[in-house]
Amino acid sequence: MKILVTGATGFIGKYVIKELLKYNHIKIIATSIMSQKEISNYKWCDQVEYITCDINETKENFFDFFHKPDLMIHLSWENLPNYGELFHFEKNLFSNYFFIKNMITNGLKRIAVTGTCFEYGNINGCLSEDIETKPNNSYGLAKDTLRKFIEELNKKITFDFYWIRIFYLYGKGQNPNSLLSQLDKSISNNEKIFNMSCGEQIRDYLPVQKVAENIVNISLQNKIKGVINCCSNRSISVRKIVENRIKEKKSKIKLNLGFYSYSKFEPFAFWGDDTKLNKIIR
Repeated sequence: MKILVTGATGFIGKYVIKELLKYNHIKIIATSIMSQKEISNYKWCDQVEYITCDINETKENFFDFFHKPDLMIHLSWENLPNYGELFHFEKNLFSNYFFIKNMITNGLKRIAVTGTCFEYGNINGCLSEDIETKPNNSYGLAKDTLRKFIEELNKKITFDFYWIRIFYLYGKGQNPNSLLSQLDKSISNNEKIFNMSCGEQIRDYLPVQKVAENIVNISLQNKIKGVINCCSNRSISVRKIVENRIKEKKSKIKLNLGFYSYSKFEPFAFWGDDTKLNKIIR
């Protein structure tokens, strides 16, 4: 089986490649905008076929360009986080759709694409895949619209489609502006105080290694298709996540709670329903 992974050098992509390498029968084609020289220090560099590509480019046949993969795991998405910026739907939405359409119209029969819990919008509680999506930020709107575009394409062309809706994740290599990355930096700098919100928001977190494992398991099975939450179905406060990290790091840093106000585009308390996911991985 030949699998193409886009966004292979991104935060999730590096872990997805590592997970795929556990399967001896899979040939991995990895792609991102990085050059071959830039990825030479990646541990998996010599174990995959790497092809530099910018999906914003115009090509007549991306499917042939990537040597006709059996499956594409599409992780590529530019300029994250910046969730409220207009470029998510002014640029990313259309460049991703036309790239995907090119792959499918030229022969791709199976595709898994990562979405986001932000597609659900300002809804509290346990979120299942059948809830109507009402995104209230640019990133969520772009991802939700991309999913709908692909679903419409699927009515015209037959292909297997998995939309993997990711909740919160953390791990080594995460964006330096993320909460835990900022905390780790403060701890490393021996700072005495860490500024954050009151931290009572309830979220659904998974380590990036588990997210990558779920993405691969979802992509390789045929039982359940369509929208699938990638989540834990466990609720935890942001403050507890931070306190756990401080304990793990054996740090004495103090929390300055309430320094930042709560986000306007996220519900206060939500987590994912993992019923579909469990039918796949168990």
